[in-house]
Parts: sequence; structure tokens; C-alpha cells
Amino acid sequence: MAYDIPATSLTAGQSRRALVAGSVGNFIEWYEFGVYGYLATVIAGNFFTLEGQSGLTGLMLTYASFALAFFCRPIGAIVFGRIGDRIGRKPTLIAVVVVMTIATAAIGLLPTYASIGVAAPLLLTLMRMLQGLFAGGEFGGAVSLMTEFAPKGKRGLYGAWQSFTVSLGLLTGVGLVALLAHLLAPEQLTQWGWRIPFLLALPMGLVALWLRLSLDETPAFKETQAEGAVLLNASFGETIKAIALGIGRMMGWSAGGYTFLVVMPSYLQTSLHATFLQALVATVLANVGFALAILPAGMLSDKIGRERVMIAAMGVIILLTFPLLHLLQDAQSSLLLKGIAVLIAGAAIGVVAGPGPAMLAEMFPTHTRYTGLGLSYSLSNAVFSGCAGLIITGLIKETGNLDIPAYYVVATCVVSLLALGGRRA
Repeated sequence: MAYDIPATSLTAGQSRRALVAGSVGNFIEWYEFGVYGYLATVIAGNFFTLEGQSGLTGLMLTYASFALAFFCRPIGAIVFGRIGDRIGRKPTLIAVVVVMTIATAAIGLLPTYASIGVAAPLLLTLMRMLQGLFAGGEFGGAVSLMTEFAPKGKRGLYGAWQSFTVSLGLLTGVGLVALLAHLLAPEQLTQWGWRIPFLLALPMGLVALWLRLSLDETPAFKETQAEGAVLLNASFGETIKAIALGIGRMMGWSAGGYTFLVVMPSYLQTSLHATFLQALVATVLANVGFALAILPAGMLSDKIGRERVMIAAMGVIILLTFPLLHLLQDAQSSLLLKGIAVLIAGAAIGVVAGPGPAMLAEMFPTHTRYTGLGLSYSLSNAVFSGCAGLIITGLIKETGNLDIPAYYVVATCVVSLLALGGRRA
């Protein structure tokens, strides 16, 4: 069953303000996660260097910390989803962005392993878990806000801005890291340069707070409050089924997105022996392809349906993943061909991510939308995004098989294809 979100008689200005206010938190969230992923090898050297262990082991520990933060997201989705469905989207999104920003900026101030020993990785992991906890309340609220304020016939486009600002956050993160890698000597980047991207989250968070303080509550939520609907009332079983289906539909999006857009730099460096700068350039191209495809895909879904667009994109990903990866592995392939390969990979994920937020929003009624959206998204990301680096790096270390990323992406996309092809009764 798909739940319609009633069209409202809001002005264009109100809809645009909601779009920007909802998007800015997503930008900060994914900027931080992108920066952490792009700086994984530097962070591993500063926080997870263990005597007698290989660099790959340090990288795996870095990704383990990465995964822990993702597993805090479902907890945040439950806590803040429940609050957001009971007291409103606006106050919940304000609280989320404040703490998320503070935790991100604090990472840039942490002492390293060389300074305080084992306390350093523990503090880093704690900050990432805190960031993940509050980030878990971001997606459900932001997408609820965007889709509930969307003009008639534009829900797919408005929801696509969530994914688009994810791409902007990732691109800003990788662009800043690439700039620092170009301007600073390697030892400067390792010693102090890596802190800069995390500290810049603070002014970003202040802008986000200002935008959300001036926001109105959504008409759909006001209407539900007036009717006295209770969160997860008689529809508890239906909500759980919808969340499970949502996870299945998101699985390929989560795994493919993080494999191609975030894990790629470390894979290219540790497995294909690319330089740090080469790996970042490849990731920029993948994220550019991702960004370019999102909004057109969202608009197309308003015309022909969410599932149709996403099914077509999943099929393309399944067919092209192995050929694209083999092209990257081929030492004889030109840099131009490799650039085109990562651009196509990013664009395919973008076509899935464009209609995805609106598709999920329409799976839940207003009084459970914040919670349902957040849990579907966060659980899928916790398992299939947060663990992507750990799973891929660990399996490559154990098997030596450089095709592991392709197997991972294809397997998850097959499941999503089946989930998208079915309909909830």
C-alpha cells in the first residue's frame, strides 16, 4: 500500500524554505561521513596504529569505528522518530542538527594515539557514535519535511533534494580533502591538516540552526495532531512490515552508494596501489555522476512512478558493476576510460537515490512517517553502508580477490530488485 501525502495550498516561498531547511542537515551529516571515509587511511595512522600490525589492520579498525557510528543511527531513528511523530518535525530537527554538529567539530580537536595512547581511538569512536545517534534522527525528519511541504506533482523532485544534498556533502568533503592533499605536504596533512574539514562543520551547523529556527511545522503533521492520531497505534504490524520492505528496497542503494562513493578511495589505494590524490579524483568523478543523475531521476519518477525508475537503475547496476570494476583493475586502460567508468557507476546510484526518499515517504502514514522513514534508512545504512568498508576490506584481506566490491554490490542490488518488484498488501 502507498500512502498519499495530501497536497497543500502553501506558497512557493514556504515550500522552498522547507526544502532548504531540510536539506542543510543532510549536507552536514554526509559531509562528515564523507570526510571520515576519504581520510580513512590518515585517520588509521593517527588513531588506530597498533605495534606489529599491518596498515590494512589499522584501516579495518578505522572502518569498524565507522560501522559503530552507523549502528547508532537506528537507535537515533527510534528515539527521534518517536519524538518527531509526537511533537513535530521542527523541534526534533533543531535538536538533531545542534548535537550532530558539535560531535563532528569535536573530532577535529581530539588528541591522537601518539599523544594519549588507547584513549584516542576510544574518544574518536565515542564522538562518531554520538554523531551517528543524532544523525539517525535526520533522514526521517528531513524527508518528512520535504515531501509534506512539496507542491502537487513534485514530491519525487522535492524528496530527491535529500539525496542531492547528500551528494553535495560528499563532493564538498572529497573536494576539501583533495585541496588539502594538494596544498599540504603529506606529513602536514597527517599531523594537523586532517582536522580542518571536521572543524568547518561548526559554521555549517550554525547556518543550519538559523534556517530551522525560522521554519514552520508541516501542514500534514498539524492535521494529524488535530485528529488526535497516536504514533504506531493499531497499524504497528503494518509499520513493521513496511520498514522491512523499505530495508530491502534500500539495500542496493546503501551498499552500492557507499562502495562507489566513499569506500572507493581506500580500495584504490590499498588494493590497486593508486596514489592518494588519484583515488580522490576518481571519487570526485563518481560523486559528480551521482549528483547529476539525482534530480532528473526524481522528476522522472513524478511522471512514470518511483519503482519503475529504481528497478531500471538496479538492473543497470547489476549488469555493469563487474565490467566497470575490471576496467579499473586493468593497468592498460587509459585514465579517461577509468574516469568514465566511475562516472557511470556514480550516475547509476544517483538514478536509484533520486526517487528513493519519496518512495519511502509514501510507504508510511503521517503519524508514523518520521519513525518509519528513519528506521528503514538507518537500518539499511547501518548494515550495508556502515559495514561496506569493513566487509570489503576484510574479505579482500582474507581471499585476495579484488572482485569483492562487485560481488557485494550485485548481491544487494538483486535483493532490492526483488523488493521493488513486489508490492505491500
